[in-house]
Amino acid sequence: MTNRTKRPLTLRDVSEASGVSEMTVSRVLRNKGDVSEATRQRVQEAAKRLGYVPNKIAGALASQRVNLVAVIIPSLGNMVFPEVLSGISDVLANTSLQPVVGVTDYLPEKEEKVLFEMLSWRPSGVIIAGIEHTEASRAMLRQAGCPVVEIMDVDGEPVDSCVGISHRRAGRKMAEAIIDAGYRRIGFLGTKMPLDHRARKRFEGFTRTLAKAGIEIADQEFYSGGSALAKGREMTEAMLKRTPDLDFLYYSNDMIGAGGLLYLIEKGVDIPGKIGLAGFNGVELLDGLPRRLATMDACRREIGERAAQILVDRHQGAGATEGQTIELTPTLDYGDTLRRSS
Repeated sequence: MTNRTKRPLTLRDVSEASGVSEMTVSRVLRNKGDVSEATRQRVQEAAKRLGYVPNKIAGALASQRVNLVAVIIPSLGNMVFPEVLSGISDVLANTSLQPVVGVTDYLPEKEEKVLFEMLSWRPSGVIIAGIEHTEASRAMLRQAGCPVVEIMDVDGEPVDSCVGISHRRAGRKMAEAIIDAGYRRIGFLGTKMPLDHRARKRFEGFTRTLAKAGIEIADQEFYSGGSALAKGREMTEAMLKRTPDLDFLYYSNDMIGAGGLLYLIEKGVDIPGKIGLAGFNGVELLDGLPRRLATMDACRREIGERAAQILVDRHQGAGATEGQTIELTPTLDYGDTLRRSS
């Protein structure tokens, strides 16, 4: 774990780093007064480099903290994160802490803006999705002055504590099940990876495991946008027209997997005999499908609960320490679309 500076950053730190007066720094950060563009940029760059965030409640509270927990997630449209939020909310319900949600749309620059605004109110804790952040965001998290819990992922170096699963291990486990079931012509369908780091890590674990067995991905299809049933149908149809001899389709999430399953059922394809399917996340929507899609539970609710409990324990001085890493183990559900190895 990276050691965090205990002394809060001040205007003087930014002043010294930028080479201008504290009064000028204050004007720039409050967007007040007549300051040249060159000076403004110098101050903003210094503040960003240091991870400095102005205190919007300075002088208002003796503790300089409010009983809010900043919860920063990439999407509310994705079915995954509402369940995480439910776990957080349930744990915080019997405490004085209240969650406040910010959404980043998987955009690093938006995460910086959301984090900057939320930290300026001096929350009592931060729960943020993912371990990958820009240097500016990592600097702000290191200097937050409150417990920080990164969630959903443990493959990386957290700023403070983290709770999640190993997505590389999840991809490896799915690949092993597919190989053991005898499938060899495998296609991958998923979201574009640069912004979805967790999907990228699952893909890495998946393809490396296949490679060790002498199997290469036979076809792959990536898309931008939300996880939609219609997109899953469209991608599945396109891939099977392009590569008709595929015997397994691995989807980066359950929503597009469900779309693919519905398309293949409509076409009368033998599942899982002629072709097998699997998704990821274990969302409740799968319970309403004509057949159960093979998937892997990402421990979403438990992740939210465990992350919130870390903050509660540290807020109440219950002996919890910094730098906790809690790795949960996802469960593979074979459903009706993945043959079990004999």
